[in-house]
Amino acid sequence: MQPKTRFTAVAASVITLSVSLTGCAGAGGGPAQGGKDSINVLMVNNPQMLDLQKLTAEHFTKETGITVNFTVMPENDVRAKITQDFSWQSGQYDVASLSNYEIPFFAENGWLAPLDESVAGRADFDQDDILPAYTESLTGTDGHLYGEPFYGESSLTIYRKDLFEKHGLKMPDNPTWDEVAELAEKIDEGEPDMKGICLRGQPGWGQVFSPLTSVVNTFGGTWFDKDWNAQVNSPEFTQAVTFYTDLLREHGEAGAAQAGFAECLNNMVQSNTAMWYDASSAGSILEADDSPVKGKLGYAQAPVKETEHAGWLWTWSWGVQAASEKQDAASEFVAWASSKEYENLVADELGWASVPAGKRSSTYEQPEYQKAAPFFDAEREAILNADPKNPGVQERPYVGIQFAGIPEFADLGTFVSEDVSAVIAGKTSVEKALDKGQKRAERIAATYRD
Repeated sequence: MQPKTRFTAVAASVITLSVSLTGCAGAGGGPAQGGKDSINVLMVNNPQMLDLQKLTAEHFTKETGITVNFTVMPENDVRAKITQDFSWQSGQYDVASLSNYEIPFFAENGWLAPLDESVAGRADFDQDDILPAYTESLTGTDGHLYGEPFYGESSLTIYRKDLFEKHGLKMPDNPTWDEVAELAEKIDEGEPDMKGICLRGQPGWGQVFSPLTSVVNTFGGTWFDKDWNAQVNSPEFTQAVTFYTDLLREHGEAGAAQAGFAECLNNMVQSNTAMWYDASSAGSILEADDSPVKGKLGYAQAPVKETEHAGWLWTWSWGVQAASEKQDAASEFVAWASSKEYENLVADELGWASVPAGKRSSTYEQPEYQKAAPFFDAEREAILNADPKNPGVQERPYVGIQFAGIPEFADLGTFVSEDVSAVIAGKTSVEKALDKGQKRAERIAATYRD
């Protein structure tokens, strides 16, 4: 375990470099001042969060008398703001949206209040209904729970089943990357106006390296081995990056070097690509009532190579600041925002397709949700099979599937991603890109070995 001062210094300097997973636009401001029945919540501006903002006053505040002042910001900005406020323990914000990447080392530094009794211990919350992978990933090394998921996701292979039927193609329920590459080639040949696959190529640890790190895992690679030796230019890591970049260059979307989640989503909606490997949460958008591809899509597990599973695990969760003077009211809000009650409210007000799902077993059992989310079974299987402690073929000294769960990874992943994106754009080679990344990783590895 690293000293607390190490986590504090590293987290404060590198999380601010985080790159968006979804890149949604939005605006924010400073926290509002309020009395004992008023709390300040700082959160990312994803669509599910904006729904929460709209529904809170009419329901939560009306029922509890607790006013919630939201500050809503794009992911890059909100990460920097949360890190600043929580690392300083200024107490300006009582609650913040945090992922399973940050929560472990936020908890290690004492920046978060435990939720074991205040939320998880409530009889009406039903902690046992939360999928075990999330409870485990949001639990600190001291055994206390520091986060409650708002929604969760894994990764899936999304494909146009109508086009596959047209060309006599079949997507396996558990495809390999070789099979996906072959299918992409056949779609390219059969559909001149469509590309075979869309994959993220945009720089950023949360952009290209979200899918690519899961590819590295299943190809037998890792960022660091169990003895804290950097492995960025290892044969397995190199093979994975070569495969991924070649697939994009040969059968991927136009402008792939700058394409992220949002661009691939648009390509699928606009029928520019036939396949997409990415977050399972995209399914709720693709299957929305106004989506041109609603009902035309199939959902398979993440492609594999050497491992049995490859899907990642991600959740936007709620954390309560340790310095908050309103922890009771903050915990009341967290318990409501992550509850079955809130999911049912969203279903009634906005429809089952808008429910912030992916976190509760009971949600997947709802017939209405199953009908609105044809990807539900594949997503549930992917989440249940995700193993952040053992995502590859060898031991590793960190937890995480699409990321390495250390504070330095935000900076390292972003640094290496710049050159991987350049490979996709044809500006450098895989070997040069990874040799450069290896040097940065070695400096990090040395501090952990020491």
